[in-house]
Amino acid sequence: MIPFNKPPLTDNEEKYIRKSLNSDKISGDGQFTKRCHKWFEDKLQCKKALLTTSCTHSLEMSAILLDIQEGDEVIMPSYTFVSTANAFVLRGAKIVFVDIRPDTMNIDETKIEEAITEKTKVIVPVHYAGVGCEMDTIMILANKYNLFVVEDAAQGMMSYYKGKPLGTIGHFGTFSFHETKNYTSAGEGGLLIINDERFADRSEIIREKGTNRSQFFRGMVDKYSWVDIGSSYLMNDMSAAYLWGQLEKADEINSDRLKSWNLYHNKLQELSQKEFIELPTILDTCTHNAHMFYIKVKDLKERVALLQYLIDNGIWSVFHYVPLHSSKAGKKYGRFFGKEQFTTKESERLIRLPMYYGLSKKEIFYIVNKIEAFYETK
Repeated sequence: MIPFNKPPLTDNEEKYIRKSLNSDKISGDGQFTKRCHKWFEDKLQCKKALLTTSCTHSLEMSAILLDIQEGDEVIMPSYTFVSTANAFVLRGAKIVFVDIRPDTMNIDETKIEEAITEKTKVIVPVHYAGVGCEMDTIMILANKYNLFVVEDAAQGMMSYYKGKPLGTIGHFGTFSFHETKNYTSAGEGGLLIINDERFADRSEIIREKGTNRSQFFRGMVDKYSWVDIGSSYLMNDMSAAYLWGQLEKADEINSDRLKSWNLYHNKLQELSQKEFIELPTILDTCTHNAHMFYIKVKDLKERVALLQYLIDNGIWSVFHYVPLHSSKAGKKYGRFFGKEQFTTKESERLIRLPMYYGLSKKEIFYIVNKIEAFYETK
């Protein structure tokens, strides 16, 4: 069986975990957490980087920092993971879903302005597959209507929009280090980056259970106490040590994945030209990170058949999100604005193929050959 995913593993994770274990601090904000923070702040050129326990928690921190209240509206695509919506629903917000673009599967930036009301407070673009949304348009709208932008860049580490790292364009950027992502912190983890310095100090407090503990350890206060709301959002230092082993080889991992992505893209061209499948679209404004390789087939029925065929041949491939607006909770806590033209239809056509650091040419050739064999009978 060719797995859908293998968590990235270099030669350094175990060494650094042992070093963390032997230190005097294995909880949050230890030596490896600080190394990671500096790496992200240098690489992304953001005001502050804070490791968290998950991208879900990074999104929740964003909702707290923006003081989301009962009745506020938050605009986002329906084609996303449930955490994108949950973080704001937990604070009492109503989610306003907007249709996606069929080419990138990202939010359709041309549909956002009509969805804005006097209750709108935040726009949450989701950079699907590490391919950037049209952030220029989104930021123009945010400035025009005095809104905040939280980039869900869970899949976007090492991706760029017009030369700017994803996550650094809005007020906040959130990232995931889940085991399915390009880089992982021992299975789970996240990152919140602050691009608006107004929120820098409070972000530390919220992450530290609502205390000014970080300021205490820097000698800024003589004792720490409870000063705000918050929760336990700190990643432990052993997880940060695992992540640090991968950040040291971030370019190598990125290069390896891009080679696999490009090989898929080249080998599947013939099926695309025959219009059996559609291949991913990478806009000229974007530099992607090969987070995933997906194809689109004719319809839901064909997707079910191809997925089963691949599994029968030892290839573990999957479909992706079920649109949130069609779910029980989505109907309760959100509403779809305007005509839903592409979200459901395009999501039902999409298949994610195996993609991970170390995926071999031989495995990719085998996967492509089986997809070709499936369509030989068509």
